[in-house]
Amino acid sequence: MLIAYAARGGSLEKIDAPIDAPLPDDVVWVDLLKPTPEEDAFVERAIGASVPTREEMVEIEPSSRLYAEGAGRYMTALLLCVADHPTPRLAPVTFILTTRALVTVRYDSPKPFEWFAARACKSQTGTPFGLAPEGLLLGLFDAVIDRVADILEQVGEEVDSLSQTIFRRAGANAYRKPYQDLMKRIGAKGDLNSKARESLVTLQRVLLYFSAEINGAKPSKDAVKQIKPMQRDVSSLVEHANFLNDKITFLLDAMLGLVGLAQNDIVKLFSVMAVVFMPPTLVASIYGMNFEHMPELGWRFGYPYALGLMILSAILPYVIFKWRRWL
Repeated sequence: MLIAYAARGGSLEKIDAPIDAPLPDDVVWVDLLKPTPEEDAFVERAIGASVPTREEMVEIEPSSRLYAEGAGRYMTALLLCVADHPTPRLAPVTFILTTRALVTVRYDSPKPFEWFAARACKSQTGTPFGLAPEGLLLGLFDAVIDRVADILEQVGEEVDSLSQTIFRRAGANAYRKPYQDLMKRIGAKGDLNSKARESLVTLQRVLLYFSAEINGAKPSKDAVKQIKPMQRDVSSLVEHANFLNDKITFLLDAMLGLVGLAQNDIVKLFSVMAVVFMPPTLVASIYGMNFEHMPELGWRFGYPYALGLMILSAILPYVIFKWRRWL
């Protein structure tokens, strides 16, 4: 799908751009979503920049994600998609910056793209960074940073909630806490946090590459001034993601420790019960022997005596354990 945006009336306007007609001169952003070979060829003819394939976009080498070719700069970042679902994923998005237009190539639908396009088309003043290709690229980066910040804030709140659930009256509810459910939730938050951090790291590299001078070309002074606060924001978000990762690791370790304590309490309970019933078993075993001379067998109160002895031998270890605070 080819989505074209033109700068008209001080804002962006979504227009139709058929591949069998020339691209309008006022088009400043071409968004390729799951492009076909025909759409790739059309953009290459109209913009003068080759469109990378999906296989090229997923390469992990920096030289395959950040490079200059012809009059365009190619920058690929991993953006977080479906963060609100149980299985979030990272999707590679390539930004091709030329003097003619900005070209974005993606095979998924990150929310920042929808939000940024909707705001830029609705606003009467365009975007805070202007309607030039360079400004649109900065606007997209800013939207991505805001989205990741919101995700990390949500992760932090849910991690705090999990922490309160785990440690609130841990001793009293040791056998009732749904450990499996809690550990699954902790694991899900850890996975989301790690993906957000990975996205920020790739964006950090993209911003650094964008601000550098490549083949004698560099961004404008205004763009450099706007890139610096973004870099600071990304760095602070990476540090926050590291903090959340440490907290999630602590919660996971604490959960494993509580599970171990609960298991130890269960084993201790069975051990105490075995010790408590051991003396009565011994008494019953003695009086179950078939010896000829056992004085108690001829007593009138021999049976109650044996029962009382068994009860007393069971109570005595329990009292000793309570007195020594082993229970």
